[in-house]
Amino acid sequence: MASSKLQAIWNHPTGPKTIHFWAPTFKWGLIVANVADYAKPPQELSYPHQAAMVITGAIWARYSTIVIPKNWPLFSVSVGMAATGAYQLFRKCKHDHFEGKELLTTKVPMISNED
Repeated sequence: MASSKLQAIWNHPTGPKTIHFWAPTFKWGLIVANVADYAKPPQELSYPHQAAMVITGAIWARYSTIVIPKNWPLFSVSVGMAATGAYQLFRKCKHDHFEGKELLTTKVPMISNED
């Protein structure tokens, strides 16, 4: 029973005998590197790098669902790339545009018409 399941996985059109398996497997390294960068200060992150992670993740996630055979390993790694890139972009934007600034908290003196 287990042997037939392993053989089915081995012989699948997106199985380990094809590039459709190995390319997404090695792309997980990009996600691991991006997750390791969570420890990095946000000012050291790059907008172009993280935008590329989000865009390519979104494009390849879509592509992996319309090709035949559907490539679910590529889909999962692409969603992971887009998600980690989006989180890093959020951290960078938050640091560059919002931290240390008072957002709508400055007090404006009220003008009175009781003169």
